[in-house]
This record gives sequence, structure tokens and C-alpha cells, in this order.
Amino acid sequence: MSAPTLVDYDEVVERFDPVLGLEVHVELSTNTKMFCGCPTDFGAEPNTQVCPTCLGLPGSLPVINHAAVGSAIRIGLALNCTIAPWGRFARKNYFYPDMPKNFQTSQYDEPIAVNGYLDLELDDGSVVRVGIERAHMEEDTGKSLHVGGATGRIHGAEYSLLDYNRAGVPLIEIVTKPITGTGARAPEVARAYVTALRDLLRALDVSDVRMDQGSLRCDANVSLMPRGSSEFGTRTETKNVNSLRSVERAVRYEMTRQAAVLLAGGTVVQETRHFDEATGTTSPGRRKETAEDYRYFPEPDLAPIAPSDEWVEQLHSTLPEMPWEHRKRVKAEWGLSDEELRDLVNAGALELIEATVAAGAPSSEARSWWVSYLAQQANTRGIALDALPIRPADVARVIELVAAGELTNKLARQVVDGVLAGEGGPDEVVEQRGLKVVSDDGALIAAVDEALAAQPDVVEKIRGGKVQAAGAIVGAVMKATKGQADAKRVRELVLQRAARE
Repeated sequence: MSAPTLVDYDEVVERFDPVLGLEVHVELSTNTKMFCGCPTDFGAEPNTQVCPTCLGLPGSLPVINHAAVGSAIRIGLALNCTIAPWGRFARKNYFYPDMPKNFQTSQYDEPIAVNGYLDLELDDGSVVRVGIERAHMEEDTGKSLHVGGATGRIHGAEYSLLDYNRAGVPLIEIVTKPITGTGARAPEVARAYVTALRDLLRALDVSDVRMDQGSLRCDANVSLMPRGSSEFGTRTETKNVNSLRSVERAVRYEMTRQAAVLLAGGTVVQETRHFDEATGTTSPGRRKETAEDYRYFPEPDLAPIAPSDEWVEQLHSTLPEMPWEHRKRVKAEWGLSDEELRDLVNAGALELIEATVAAGAPSSEARSWWVSYLAQQANTRGIALDALPIRPADVARVIELVAAGELTNKLARQVVDGVLAGEGGPDEVVEQRGLKVVSDDGALIAAVDEALAAQPDVVEKIRGGKVQAAGAIVGAVMKATKGQADAKRVRELVLQRAARE
């Protein structure tokens, strides 16, 4: 039974307790696939990074990627999990066109990492602990492109194309324990969890965590139970949500949709659902399978995994400073408020500013450049801040040139524009565009005298005590020097030269 209308969100949280379960799939940034030597470069021509093994051809045999196992262990350790001393892969059997073997090699009852947690700090400073059920290794599927039709899905399409480049790419699936007790903040908690997990994985340098490219994808399980009940409701699983904002929107929508179904006397169907970015709604996918439907059995072609204590300890020693600890340190060192730090993180500017400071720039000026002018340039181009074609070292060099008096702020922006346009580094742009500040007093005096001679009425006003009139002369000199004069020095010379009899 479908609900004709949605229930107001306040009524939802007044009458129901939401229960969340988040499954995040992370593509590892290894050079080769999970069970073969094919490369994993994103964006290659379709079906050019395949071999008999990842295509599941008869007679081919898989070999476990050692680097992927190491990354999985590091992820488990960072999530406070117990690393299993022994485990093995299984075959997860189901048919779908993007599964060239008709089964997925995954871990079932013997995952690499179990029973961990991740603490989330919400915007108001409160902390929510999310339990981690497991983190297990598997391989990614290929990619389907459904051509024709209005939705981009298989229903209504004229035909489908299959690209198996992604088939076999190493995946880690991180599964939470049921998340309860969040009430009205359930959508916020879901977004905060995926955000914190993304930041952690980026710090570990195990994945590029590009949600827009599918290297980090979230499946959001949502169910509702009536207030006062202890029995979980029937859940739905919204698949492959690919942005932080969409995770929050998808959870919120499912809560209101399920509440409408239940309050209308209907029953929530256990199924997968698709999230529509344009409308912020979900739509039915397929009825959700159970573990029995997948007919798991141990993978006979792969040896068990038995990481030694020594290897696990060595991997533990490579863990970096955790992102939340790192932010607390930066906040103290830079003297930031909670709001300022949050703004830098949300803008994706924190790491860029740090790299600019590491290149020699003061933190305040590095922040100013990245969150103002460069953020504007990123917005204009419709790209992320870190996708701008300028390095932190370039920004630090521009700041250095301004501090040395070789550039004004206005000229500095022109230099940055040149770097963004691909004209080279800051020094090359300065040279090619002739943007250095005119610091020769002789040249400045000549330009000032010429401007004074052209506006004798302004000179009389200055001599009469109306020093604000000097702005007209300063403007004329700046125009004559194409903005390359130091305005402060020009003003000094204007007042000096105008005062002469």
C-alpha cells in the first residue's frame, strides 16, 4: 500500500523512533584490482582494463591483492575494530548483467574486521557513538549504462551498455550496527557519519572517496518503530546515495514516507529503493534478498586470510592523526572558533590552507585567499575548491610577493587569475603580464607631477586643507601605471608634491 501524501516531519518523530543502518562501500585506491593485475584507473575507455580473471572466463584463477588486505586492516583499526586472525572469502551468488561471473567474491561470515565504533561530533558539539558491525572485503561490479527512456534506468531503456573496467576493483563495505535513539536528528546523524567516515578514509589515504565518481557510496537502511516499542520495523534500503546532502535528504524522505504508509494502515515493504536527486524522493527498486537467497559458500579458489599479529601491529603504527584530533590541534594553533573551523571544513579548505601554511604563508592570509577569492573562483566554475588548477605553494608565493611589496592585492588577484588560466606559476605570470609594482620613486614622481599638472583645481583644494581631494590624483596615477603603483606611496607623494609652492 502506498501513501498518497507524506507526513509532517515533526509528527513523524513525535509518533515513531527511527532506526538507521548505514552500509558504505569504499573503492580502494590500489594500483590493481582485488584478484587480478588489471589497472584501476578511473575514466579509462570502456572494457580496456579487463582480463580473463575479472571477466570470469573459464580456467582463470584469482589471487588476493596484498595491498588491499593491508588497507582493509588499517581501516578496521582506525574504526576501533577487532581484526580477525583468520578469515576467508565466499561466493555471493546472484545474477545481474554487470556481474560477469554471476557471483561476487565477498566475505560473508568471516569478515576482516568486526565490532568497532566511530564517534561523531554534531554541529552543536554533542557526540554520538555509532557502532560498527563489520568491515569486509569484496570486489566491485561493472557499470551499466541504460540508453533511451526518461529515467536512465533499465525500465524503459532501448538498450544497455556494459563496462567491466570497474568489475573486480577492491571494495571495503563498512556496516554499522542499528543506530537508535537519534530521534529528529536521524538524518543529521546519517550525514555526519558518512562525512566523518569519508574524512577518516581520506586521512588513511586508502581511497580518493569521490562520491561523485562512485568511489564512496552509501546504502541507507531506514525503519520506524512506534514510540515505546522495542521491536524494529520493516526496513528499506536506499541504494548508492552519492552525496552527503543526499544521504540526509534520503533518510528524511524515507522517514516521512514510511510514516505515511504506517499511519494509513499499510505495511512497509522490505525492498531496495532509488533516490532521485532532482526531487529528493525515493522510488521502489527490487524486493530485498535475504542471506539465504545469495547461497553463500566458501570461495574454493582462494586461500584463507590469516594476518599475523606482527603485520597488524606494523599497520597500526602507520595510522595517521585522526581527523577530529587534527582539527582540534589546528583550531588551537590558529585561534579559531568552532564556527570558523566548521566553515573551513565544510568549504573543503582546511587541508588546502594547511598546505599553504606549510609552504610558508601566514595562516590568516592563507585562510583569506582560500575562503574568499579562490572559493569564488571555484563557485564560478562549478567545481570543488581542491579541483582548482592552483597549488597551495602557488598561493603561498603570491602571499610572499604581496608581503615583499612586489604586488598589490589587486595585482595579486591578476596573478592568481593567470595561474588558474594555465599561464604558469606566479613568477611566470608576473613576468609575462608585467605585473610588478612600480616601486621606483623617480617614475612615481613623474607620474604624480603629470597628474597634478593636469588637475590644478584639485591641487588648490589639497593646499587649502582638503586632503581627501588627493584621491582624485591618486586614482589618475594608478590608472596611468595600470594599477601597478603602491597606492599608499602614491598618496604620500601626492601630498608632498602638491604642498610645494
